[in-house]
Amino acid sequence: MNESILKKVKRIEISSRRMMDDIMAGGYKSKFRGQGVQFSEHRQYTPGDDIRHLDWKVSARSREPLIKQYEEERELNVFIIADYSASTDFGSRKNAKKDLISELGAMIAYAASNSGDKVGVLFVTDRVRKTIELKKGKNHVLRIIRDLAAFQSEPGGTGLRKAFEETRRLLKHSGIVFILSDFKADGYENALRQLSRKHDVVAIKISDPAEVSLPDVGNLTLLDPESRIDFDFRPDSDRLKKLLQDSLNQFETKTKQTFNLAGVETLNVETTEDHAEKLLFFLKRRKTSR
Repeated sequence: MNESILKKVKRIEISSRRMMDDIMAGGYKSKFRGQGVQFSEHRQYTPGDDIRHLDWKVSARSREPLIKQYEEERELNVFIIADYSASTDFGSRKNAKKDLISELGAMIAYAASNSGDKVGVLFVTDRVRKTIELKKGKNHVLRIIRDLAAFQSEPGGTGLRKAFEETRRLLKHSGIVFILSDFKADGYENALRQLSRKHDVVAIKISDPAEVSLPDVGNLTLLDPESRIDFDFRPDSDRLKKLLQDSLNQFETKTKQTFNLAGVETLNVETTEDHAEKLLFFLKRRKTSR
């Protein structure tokens, strides 16, 4: 590992530790605990029970409505899906989107490790590139931080559907899944809904301000990082400005609808924001709303 990566790892470790000290002081479990439960037994349905917990197959066999009862697991499975596709290379100022993905992922992993919970990571570009199995311990989380800091993006599209399907296969018990991505991908909607049926899913959507406003820099030739196609671009063209705004509006509307239909909780973070503080505020707000 070269010196610049080692410096980045050290900086991420320090910032993660500082932020997670604040989280731990307020009780980590209460902030992250989602559907970290396992099946215990059946009991008869009574009015007011959540019908989503009805076991239809068993009820049909017994000829009476039966509810699945759950008990909280003593340890929580925390899984991180980190998107390092080519579009996350973009950043108009100090940080690229992939830098935030590395740092937010490290903070989440550090929190899980310090609470004694298992944590794992799946790295995705146009395909699932690598997985780190669910484990706990200091050495394990340091490995995760190092791999997040050193991981390189790749040309091509974004394989979120494959990532969600692989995560469902890997996670045998319910847990919480954090998705760190700009969500510039297609065809993942059904896979996301399937994933969220069993797990508590949080989508952390990373963006950059330059993606939504055109700079006044004259005519440009731009390269699409995922399709590798270049094209001429005139920021002063009213027609292009309208096309861009319409495209952005469609993307935001579609993404929001996808998250809502899947029952996924979301956090939007820009590269110019204090992402550590925003994550901490989100976790505190998440605690009070549960």
